[in-house]
Amino acid sequence: MTEPELVTQIHPLAQPALIVLAGATGDLGHRIAQHLLQRGARVRALVRPGNTKPAVETLRQQGATIVEVDFNDVGALTYACVDAACVVSAVSGLRDVIVDLQTRLLDAAVAAGVPRFIPSDYSIDFTKLPTGSNRNLDLRREFGQRLDGAPIAATSILNGMFMDLLTEQAPMVLFGVRRVLYWGSADQPLDFTTIANTAAFTAAAALDATTPRYLRVAGEVATVRGLQAAATTVTGRRFGRLRAGSLWLLKLMIQATRRLAPAPDEVFPPWQGMQYLHNMFTGAPKLAPLDNARYPEIRWTPLREVLATVP
Repeated sequence: MTEPELVTQIHPLAQPALIVLAGATGDLGHRIAQHLLQRGARVRALVRPGNTKPAVETLRQQGATIVEVDFNDVGALTYACVDAACVVSAVSGLRDVIVDLQTRLLDAAVAAGVPRFIPSDYSIDFTKLPTGSNRNLDLRREFGQRLDGAPIAATSILNGMFMDLLTEQAPMVLFGVRRVLYWGSADQPLDFTTIANTAAFTAAAALDATTPRYLRVAGEVATVRGLQAAATTVTGRRFGRLRAGSLWLLKLMIQATRRLAPAPDEVFPPWQGMQYLHNMFTGAPKLAPLDNARYPEIRWTPLREVLATVP
């Protein structure tokens, strides 16, 4: 027996870390899986039985192990979590998902002896917000309390508003009229991060055994004036500002919209997005200190690059 063979027998070559990922067929989760694979991790993606989304086959072809599992069955989830270095959640939904499903996933991770858990937070700093100011973030706070009481190391990724939404569901930048829409002060610093950067950072954190309870990142911190300047630069046409009113008025609008169109079963009804903007413009959930430099290989996408993608 040669010396290298003997050494290998005495000290078996360490396998790449195994990360169990829930929510891998969503946009963010799919990107997290891809970044984990790029970093050499083994990925075990948990999907519901019969899931036929194209992302499932894509992940399988890229090297992820696809495991169909009943998310209501803690025993099945526990078996699916065996040998994982970290369980990462990127699920999306209301109480039945953010609190109930994630609690079962947490119980399974603990039962399987998984050392670390990353919950599906990916938001502004809800730890600084009063209860009742944002329904979806209240659910994350509630689950976070359960997570803090569990015998497992936890890390929440807080990343501000997804920058991608500025040109989609949260159109603060109004290209048609060349205005930046806002409430309150045009000088309030706001945190923005792309979905891609959030996924890359989450993947790095999942493979980092030394992460603290919270990590905060922002691809760019900008005021409304900064958004105005970025839009002007990328389009070559001057953008102005459109102040819709005070934060007090926005709060009244949220209450009225929620009363007229409650949509309690929708994850992102119109009033939910308004709550998020109200939170941001108060300045209360501002992310600080930022942990952008923790993984220096990540290049943070600036606002102007996202705005430049609008036709």
